[in-house]
Amino acid sequence: MRKIAYLFASILLVFLTGCASAPMASGDKDAASKTFTTQNNKGSIYIYRNESFGGAIPMEVTINGKLVGHTAAKSYFHFNVDPGEYKIESHSENISSLTLPVQASKIYFLWQEVKMGVWKARSNLQQVDEKTGRSGVIESKLIAASAPESEIKPTNSITQTSTKITSTENMTPDEKLRKLQDLKEKGLISEDDFSKKKTQILKEL
Repeated sequence: MRKIAYLFASILLVFLTGCASAPMASGDKDAASKTFTTQNNKGSIYIYRNESFGGAIPMEVTINGKLVGHTAAKSYFHFNVDPGEYKIESHSENISSLTLPVQASKIYFLWQEVKMGVWKARSNLQQVDEKTGRSGVIESKLIAASAPESEIKPTNSITQTSTKITSTENMTPDEKLRKLQDLKEKGLISEDDFSKKKTQILKEL
């Protein structure tokens, strides 16, 4: 019994004080990500893990089923992506999943909270407000993702969205405006595309 208790205590000590490693990006890229700016017609996603608790356990992160790497204590991912829907998962003893509808020119912060598991750490992936997210990212370091941004695509493509817009020729201007507003609210078109198309429709009146 004493041996079992000692073994459990040893595992717990490693869980609390150990430190997994992840390939880190350059200092310049880390500094650039911490300016919290967005690229033209892109949405910005931050996935951060700012706790030391469970630092010995690396946690894999996938986006739409694609492995982008794993986190360690005090680390984060940053991706600039096309508008659309993304399924983001944190893999540890459990799988914590979150579906994120991304709009152009908006920033999203996801916190990978670490929890105690039975044999290793568990995680809880959750969206947080901008103030909380910025604070967590600033105290962490940027991870060099194993998948380039160009390979991370939304489940609903912008090409499909463009087809929806051009197929409204038989609609009245009022119907077109309502359809356009709906696409914007769903994050399927950017603010710039919305303004341009709205101007075109208003000229028809």
